[in-house]
This record gives sequence, structure tokens and C-alpha cells, in this order.
Amino acid sequence: MPSNTTSMLNIIKYYKFWFMVSAVLLIAGIVALVLFGLNLGIDFKGGTLTQVQFAENVPALNEIQAVLDQSNISNSHIQPTGERSVIIRTGPLENDRHQAMLGALSDKFGSVSEEQYTSIGPIIGKELKSGAIVQLILVSLGIILYIAYAFRKVTKPVSSWRFGVAAIIALLHDLLIVIGFFAILGRFKGVEIDSLFVTALLTVLGFSVHDTIVVFDRIRENLRLRTGDSLAEIINNSINQTLIRSINTSLTVIFVLTSLLLFGGESIRYFVLALLVGIVAGTYSSIFIASPMLLVWYNFDQRRRR
Repeated sequence: MPSNTTSMLNIIKYYKFWFMVSAVLLIAGIVALVLFGLNLGIDFKGGTLTQVQFAENVPALNEIQAVLDQSNISNSHIQPTGERSVIIRTGPLENDRHQAMLGALSDKFGSVSEEQYTSIGPIIGKELKSGAIVQLILVSLGIILYIAYAFRKVTKPVSSWRFGVAAIIALLHDLLIVIGFFAILGRFKGVEIDSLFVTALLTVLGFSVHDTIVVFDRIRENLRLRTGDSLAEIINNSINQTLIRSINTSLTVIFVLTSLLLFGGESIRYFVLALLVGIVAGTYSSIFIASPMLLVWYNFDQRRRR
């Protein structure tokens, strides 16, 4: 079947530019991660989370902080959650110190009601952190094994396991962008990483690999139908054939997430933001990173054999 690329975007031709854009984002994210690290929340390092509601509007945050300092509450972080509520994150507190903190707030600001209280010990926090890392590793291994099995009948010119490796490279690209972005937010905005952030990362993995497999499946089909075309033409045609579908699917999700980010409330804001950044990165990587990676790998093999 003859190829017809005259009316299509020549995405493969500019793969070096797409790789450069990703390299800049990845370097920025890695540098931020190395310099700042992630601002871990109580889910991972242990501590207490208390949400309190005031009788009237929330007082100035520096006034609340002054009360906590007078009560010898160290390592505290205050986050408004509405017109009358705040979330106070602290290090581990015994129950008597927790009650003393509530009493000090009531003495200073009048009636204060406790809406939520969560306490996690440092040992449990370490176990949750280890469990989150194991989850991400197992999911990644499962993805590469599944793709290698699903594309097992593809042998030439790209072997099945290379589809899996290319997908994992795209997934690592997406994860590093999200993690680096939140390292920057943690440093300059005090955003903490909790178990919802891990949930967002796992969701991003699923969405990204789904988008990538759609393109890979079209490449597999075109390898069978377009035996006279070069691999570059086949990959470029496959990307163009799935481009509108990928963009429309992603835009639908992005519109929903944007609405949740604007109107969903403070408690899920950064969970939604992580999803939004990850899905944008995943859409980009499935089109501009994963598929061109197959061609780069193939060309490298050809040069090495010559």
C-alpha cells in the first residue's frame, strides 16, 4: 500500500526537537528534585493533621501561627480550606498536647470545633513510603511485560520487547515531570506530598500507557499492511492516524480536571493538579517520545551493524 504523507504532519522528521523539549523539562525537574527534594506530608514522615472550624471567618494565618508557637507546637504548617476552616499539620503530638492546642485556639479565637484529626506514627509513614515505591515499580514491570506479550508477534523490524521498553521510557518521562513540578511547588509553595499524590501517579501511568498502546497498535497494524514503506513513514503515518483521537480524549479529561481544579475545593486541589500535569505530559510523550524512540533505536541498530 503506498504511503500518503503529503497532508500529514511530519512529526518524525522533527523528533530531535521533541526530544530537546523533553530534555529541558526533565533536567529542570531532576535539578529541582535534587536541590529541593519532595516536601513529604504526614502520610510518609509521620505527624498529625487537624482540621478546625472557627465560629466566624478564619483569623490571619500569622495569628494562628503565633498561638501554635506559644503552645510549643513546632514544625507546623497551616492551610486554609474555606471561609471558616484551616488544616494544621504538625509533627507527632501526644493527645494531651493536641487537646492543649485546641484549647489555646479556643481561648484566643472563641469557639473552635474539630472537624478532622489524623495521626500517623513515623514507622507507619516509612512503611507507606516504601509501599508507594514498590507499587510504582511493580506497575512499571507489569506494563512492560503486558506490552511485550501483546506485541509478541511483531518481530521485524522492531521486536516486541522494544515496544515495552519504549513505553516505560515514556512513563518515566511523565513521572519525572510530575515529580519535578511538585518538588518546585513544595519548595516555593509549601505543597506536601501525601498518599493521594501516589494515587495520582498511578493514574497517570495508566492513562499514559493507554494512549501509548493506541499508537503502538496502529504501528503494529501498519507494519503488516505497509510492507513497502520505511519504518519512519510507518511510524509517522500511525501517529497521524491516531493523533486526533489522542488529543480529543486528552482534552475531554483536561476540561474535567480544570473544572475540578477551579471549583473542586482545597482538599483535592493538588491531587487534581498532579493528574492534570501528568496527563498533559502523557499525551505529549505518547505522540512525540514513545513512538520516535522506536525509530531512534532501530536506526542505532542499523548503524551498529554496518
